[in-house]
Amino acid sequence: MQTMRVFKKYLPLMVAKHVKTFFKGRIYIHGRGRFDFQSGLLLMPSSADVPHRQTVTEVNALIGRLHMDLV
Repeated sequence: MQTMRVFKKYLPLMVAKHVKTFFKGRIYIHGRGRFDFQSGLLLMPSSADVPHRQTVTEVNALIGRLHMDLV
């Protein structure tokens, strides 16, 4: 059974580091909703609203930048 990490505030860099580190799972961000992630990236829900889309896009972009910093 997977545990869900809860973020009380939306801090994109902290979320990106968590997703990148744990690679697969589920998170909840107060005020933003529930997100699943796999392969180190947030997944876009099929019925995503605007805040969900913005969050997924922003966090995945930060994850990409974190990967670039390691190279």
